Amino acid sequence: MSVRNSVLEALQNNEGNYVSGGKLSEDLGVSRAAVWKAISGLRQEGYRIDAVTNRGYLLLDREAVEKCPNVTEESVRRHLPARYKDNIIQVHDMADSTNLIARRIAAEGSKDTHGTIVVARRQTAGRGRLGRSFFSPAEGIYMSVIIKPDFDITRHTLVTVATAVAVAQAVDNVCGQNEETKIKWVNDIYLKGKKICGILTEGISDFESGRIEHLVVGIGINTSLDDFPEELKKTAGAVDGDWSRSQLIAEIATGVLDHVRAIQLQISEGWMDDRFFMRTYRDKSMLTGSSVQVYRGTYRQDPTKEIDGIPARVKGIDDEGGLMVIWEDGSEETLTTGEVTVRADSSNRR
Repeated sequence: MSVRNSVLEALQNNEGNYVSGGKLSEDLGVSRAAVWKAISGLRQEGYRIDAVTNRGYLLLDREAVEKCPNVTEESVRRHLPARYKDNIIQVHDMADSTNLIARRIAAEGSKDTHGTIVVARRQTAGRGRLGRSFFSPAEGIYMSVIIKPDFDITRHTLVTVATAVAVAQAVDNVCGQNEETKIKWVNDIYLKGKKICGILTEGISDFESGRIEHLVVGIGINTSLDDFPEELKKTAGAVDGDWSRSQLIAEIATGVLDHVRAIQLQISEGWMDDRFFMRTYRDKSMLTGSSVQVYRGTYRQDPTKEIDGIPARVKGIDDEGGLMVIWEDGSEETLTTGEVTVRADSSNRR
């Protein structure tokens, strides 16, 4: 458990009494400076913590904290830039799926839902790509952003690409890890060689016009592996540490919305060759130059167990977010769907 969570738990368990910084330091086996840093981080997330000289710290509004122990609407809004501070924000302690909640909000259409942010501490029916379940234990970050784009359905891959960049940059900026994130085409974020985040983009379309009525972008980030089964720990990673969850959520949402606005502006003005997020996506790509196995099909679980992969080498990422591959016979193709895994004999040839 992180120092931040340990301090929060100690304050919650102290039955409304003040607890000194020295006692927290001694009980948790950390420095006084670490305790103060944790208190500051909790305050940034919206917790009301009173501090009195010679008495210590007291957690106020314990009932509200227990209802939503990590993130509040106010704490997320505090970190949003002025242009998004009036966006709809919903925070749930428990949800079936933030994407399902976001889809219901979009379907109601009672007000402008573009930029709505839905957050849950835990999901009971989290979903991944191609109908797979998404493991969603407590302590993770699960969020969705509703987008009402002004472009047709053929451009939806760009939103997933832009979201991957927004997540990767936000983790790099907020979480203070000693390595930078990498992106595995098209929608997975990796840190230290393990997957820490998955992204699911779902569309609600008008098929007669070919326009997208809404896009719902779902993001799941591992912040602890404590509750993960052993078989998932082989490939799953987590972003731990004493960083602000509310700041991370706000920076991700801001990045997604800014990038979508850039896509719409570029499409309307006709200059599509220099997307700033695409440069970052290419720089962070962990596949370029690698030997991979390409899987196509309607698989629901692990594609490597259901269909044969096709060997290829990754040439790069095109301007629409497609994966450019070279097959063994020398022919080339740009993939817009499918799954890839890195082959054991792969070497980076960038």
